[in-house]
Amino acid sequence: MTEITENELRSQVREYLEANWDPNRGLAEWREMLAESGWGMPHWPKDWLGRGLPLGMTAIVDEEFNKFGAVGAAKMGIRVLAAATILEHGTDLQKEKYLKGIMTGTETWCQLFSEPGSGSDLAGAATRADFKDGKWVINGQKVWTTSAHHADYALLLARTDWDAVKHKGLSYFILDMHQPAVQVHQLKQMNGHASFNQVFITDAVVEASMQVGELGEGWKIATTTLMHERRGADSARRYESGTDRPERIYEEERQEIATVMAPYTWYPQRTGRVDLLVERAKAMGVWDDPDIRQDIAKTLTIAKSAEWTARRARAASQAGKPQGPEGSIGKLAASIVARSANLTHTKIAGPNAMLTGDEDEAGGVVAEILVSTPAISIAGGTDEIQRNIISERILKMPKENRTDTDRPFRDVPRNQVG
Repeated sequence: MTEITENELRSQVREYLEANWDPNRGLAEWREMLAESGWGMPHWPKDWLGRGLPLGMTAIVDEEFNKFGAVGAAKMGIRVLAAATILEHGTDLQKEKYLKGIMTGTETWCQLFSEPGSGSDLAGAATRADFKDGKWVINGQKVWTTSAHHADYALLLARTDWDAVKHKGLSYFILDMHQPAVQVHQLKQMNGHASFNQVFITDAVVEASMQVGELGEGWKIATTTLMHERRGADSARRYESGTDRPERIYEEERQEIATVMAPYTWYPQRTGRVDLLVERAKAMGVWDDPDIRQDIAKTLTIAKSAEWTARRARAASQAGKPQGPEGSIGKLAASIVARSANLTHTKIAGPNAMLTGDEDEAGGVVAEILVSTPAISIAGGTDEIQRNIISERILKMPKENRTDTDRPFRDVPRNQVG
């Protein structure tokens, strides 16, 4: 696109909002307008509902929207990963079919990657995809799937070639979740929430046109999805709450947020709640304890370092640089921060760290932190996986010895489920 200055961009955004923004519109109607105008996702290509702006300039657009109090495109949940993956690897048909629904928020997504028998060994996925009568027939089980219970579509990784080595026999699909062959069951977590689901797939059908990329490219495409996920794993979600203004569009946005963000309400606790350390130390009367002050200082220091790392990753993203392994550094740092905060909260609260609900003056937040932080070291790839990525792709260290990458997948020993 023709280069545009910051002042010109701000002027264009203001001109559009002055002419079109009306908080009494319906949310769906407004986002349809944004999709057609290109201002909803201005960094998307012009041919696909965007304006072709450099990713780094989207912050300017967001600033102008915020000044008006204008609601933007839907940017919550797995849908942003779906959009990034489809834009990079999808066909024109897939972009035409799905991008607008993602932007407007009328369709929700989930990610069917993890399986009970493979855990963080994503390439060990054993869900089958068999080509029959011109369509793909899917059979298998997925687990730890956020939002599957209200998703319209899923990003699905399945095995299409059992005679290829494990990384080469996978393919990537878009699965319609609204078919009887897909059964979703929510999982109750030890922190009392039910954010995740297990999904049973029995002879589900995927049209041939809903295969993403070429046959056998599933691992490469899934890596794209995960790099986008990991790059955002260390940062707080920006769209967690709406405003309390009474107009129609804000009310509809609050309803959307309540539904889409429900699985994520405990996510602040899984990060360790570093922001509460000083407050809790003072409330518990241990602020003057030198050992606790040292632990707080240590945790705040590594948290600030992790924040700077995350900012570098976001700056790279805004500069239009491709997703890379730096996201694994941020994710691993987030796990280290969470564990340090967990330990420090425990020292501050002592036995009271086990109190929940009304028994605790803080509403049981520390107890929830203690049972939630282990999740951040697992979701999106375990700490061990991130260390392997960092050592091999960033530090260029030799790869660890493997015994499962040089033979057909059907001959690779696998965990037995059930």
